[in-house]
Amino acid sequence: MTSGHGIAELLSSLEPNAARRALVRCCASSRWVEAMVRARPFVDDAAVYAAAERIWGALDAPDWLEAFAAHPRIGEDRERLRARFAEAAWSSKEQAGVASASEATLAALAAGNRDYAARFGHVFLVCATGKSAAEMLAALRARLTNDPAAELRVAAGEQMKITKLRLAKLVDERTVVGDLGGR
Repeated sequence: MTSGHGIAELLSSLEPNAARRALVRCCASSRWVEAMVRARPFVDDAAVYAAAERIWGALDAPDWLEAFAAHPRIGEDRERLRARFAEAAWSSKEQAGVASASEATLAALAAGNRDYAARFGHVFLVCATGKSAAEMLAALRARLTNDPAAELRVAAGEQMKITKLRLAKLVDERTVVGDLGGR
């Protein structure tokens, strides 16, 4: 985007520490954040998204797990969410599909999250935006049958979807990013 309102202009204009603070809101992998800061300036928004994908794809499992650890469990208690995660407001909106879920679905999500964490050693990660609780539960159940290596790749793909959505949100929430100024 060259209109002067895109993510490329925003990220390229921030001081390095402000860019780090903005980028960690999108993906909590410290190696991903540092590589994105080094990749600036970006010529356009497509270059931001291409760099985000290229860098993410070149990282290793520990980097992916670092990013996953910053995500709440689907349907996690809102108060615990606010206390634990800096991006609670984004996560809450992304998981809006659980707001109208039945108690049975919420209980099944909680049990599924526990089973998933026990099997794979990390939080169940799905790009929840636009998905109902039932859809998220179906995805969780289906993915429980994956082997650990395959599931790690699936979760990494979901993280990249979330990262792209959050990069766009940085522009939508300019006032928040504006607070990131300074060194």
